[in-house]
Amino acid sequence: MEFPIRPALARAAPTLPTGPTWHFEIKLDGHRMILRRTEDGVICCSRTGRTVTSHWMDLAVPAMALPPGTVLDGEAVIWNAGAIDFGAVQARAASSLDRARALAARLPATYAAFDVLAHPDHGGDALAARPYTERRTVLVDVLADVGPPLQPVLATADRDTALHWYETLQPQGVEGIVAKPANSPYPFGARTVWRKIRHADTTDAKVAGTAGPRRRPRRLALVPVGESRPRLSAPLDPALAARLGVLLADAPRQGERRTATGETYTTLTTELVVEVLAGTGRHGTLTVVRAR
Repeated sequence: MEFPIRPALARAAPTLPTGPTWHFEIKLDGHRMILRRTEDGVICCSRTGRTVTSHWMDLAVPAMALPPGTVLDGEAVIWNAGAIDFGAVQARAASSLDRARALAARLPATYAAFDVLAHPDHGGDALAARPYTERRTVLVDVLADVGPPLQPVLATADRDTALHWYETLQPQGVEGIVAKPANSPYPFGARTVWRKIRHADTTDAKVAGTAGPRRRPRRLALVPVGESRPRLSAPLDPALAARLGVLLADAPRQGERRTATGETYTTLTTELVVEVLAGTGRHGTLTVVRAR
């Protein structure tokens, strides 16, 4: 298994799929994280492959209870007053190391694991090629020996139960449901196997630049999935602009350019990806929801 891995992605779907081959998991509003237990310690990586261990030591330290060679896929989430607080997750991810430690002391994180890709007692790296249902059993067994804050995400093989979760758990921060075929291996880097059914669906867009001050941009120049030319986003929420400004602070500048509609922006060299609301793409305004 090569690191950083390319995590599996989910394709948007309007409704929960039917049939006996599907299993369902709640989708929590957090930061995607690959958690890897090595011989020397624990490495936490973001969806894009960045090492983020230092900002999530409240997850890395308890993960030392996992045997070396274990690799998990999941979501770093923060509970606040009985609900998932995505703003708290973003604040932690975008803060300085000292600030991250202070935030962790006030609002500790939980790792909601939804897959296990490797484990020394279950075939090592070959575990990822086994069916989802087998990996799920291993995941539950492995985390039973570790306990909170590492926990398996809530899952079911019953569509009616999943539908009930979808209809009732949104106030607690459940974004929707992810459906996975029972017999599928882990689909590294693919978006063709898993399905996501969300209350407000999003798509990805790469940041190509900013309009306004880089540390507090007014708008972003974005290249959505499936497009090739940048377009400016809708005006950013001030709090979101501040968080994005931290992530873009060190991105090299490449000069001024114009969009196809004549709007000026400053180009940046960055791998930052953001989520935009689905339905605001090719023929509409790009409304930024969050950074990946």
